[in-house]
Amino acid sequence: MAEGMGDLPGTMRAVVLTGFGGIDRLEFRRDHPLPAVGKGDVLVRVGACGINNTDINLRTRWYDRAGGEALSEEVGLRGVDLDGTDAEAAGSWKSEAVPFPRIQGAAVVGRIAAVGAGVDAARIGQRVILDPQVRDLSLPPRAQLQAYLGGERDGGFAEFVAIPAENACAVDSSLSDAELATFPTSYDTAEEMLVRARLSAGETVVITGAAGGVGTALIQLAKVRGARVIAIAGSGKEDRLRALGADAVVARDSADVLGTVRAITGPRGADVVADVVGGEMFGALLKMLSRGGRYSTAGAIAGPLQQIDLRDLIYKDLEMYGITCPAPETFRRIVHLAETGQIRPLVEKTYPLEALPEAQAEFVRRRHVGKLVIVI
Repeated sequence: MAEGMGDLPGTMRAVVLTGFGGIDRLEFRRDHPLPAVGKGDVLVRVGACGINNTDINLRTRWYDRAGGEALSEEVGLRGVDLDGTDAEAAGSWKSEAVPFPRIQGAAVVGRIAAVGAGVDAARIGQRVILDPQVRDLSLPPRAQLQAYLGGERDGGFAEFVAIPAENACAVDSSLSDAELATFPTSYDTAEEMLVRARLSAGETVVITGAAGGVGTALIQLAKVRGARVIAIAGSGKEDRLRALGADAVVARDSADVLGTVRAITGPRGADVVADVVGGEMFGALLKMLSRGGRYSTAGAIAGPLQQIDLRDLIYKDLEMYGITCPAPETFRRIVHLAETGQIRPLVEKTYPLEALPEAQAEFVRRRHVGKLVIVI
């Protein structure tokens, strides 16, 4: 038996996803069973859990390759319409079936309440921030991700969550649980995008979706590196992004985004594009890059299926990187940067657990800057 379980209740409050679809598929329960704690696992009492695109992607079935539409507000509210396909078929980022009910939530902060066999009982009570990537380190570096918290295994929109002990990173910070919960998923993804693209001091990076969780993380992490940031975001968010460190902000609904960016970069172009949006702007983003430039992407909410002019890729000797699985050291760097105050949280609003459907509805409207967080 896991050590520490004797002092815990047998059930917990949780929001469970009962199937693919709209926000009506999120169901609040007061008597959900506590997670099983296996060998090498820890049980974490959740303090807060941030909302991320992965929660919406999974619930709506946007990951399913049978679709291809943008993750609009309407899709975020009602789900992807895939008439004629198996309602329980592959809907995860791994193109695998998702077992329901499932507890979502990848960005978890809390304290260890119990430990499984093989884990030091002294960790009970330790404050931790969870690396959501459950890996098999015997596999090649880019193929290690086996399960994502809140996707292939239950996540943090609940009072308790179980996870391998190595994924529970001790954190020493005066930040609140809600503030710390803004970092997992968004910041480690952003950091991996910049690591792969080798962004360095003095270079110029163009960031799309700059007002979102990953986008605001990219701005901060690029400035830590001493880079020049051109942020692309919705109108009305310019002042907040400049205050965060962006050197220039371009409204994504401008008549000529490419021309505006080119006027800022000059004829040389940008060294790196960090794209979390995709969609019709994809081709223009490649044209913004200098020769030898690097394109790094971790999202395609504006539409995953886009044409590419191979002449941009070939004759400019571009490099392209797709990011799903940040390395363990990437997550540890984010924890260090947070502890030392080199990056800061952006909490737009917090919600109680039972208000998760309302919070996800607000999330897909994309009017916020930074993160929406569930406080347990």
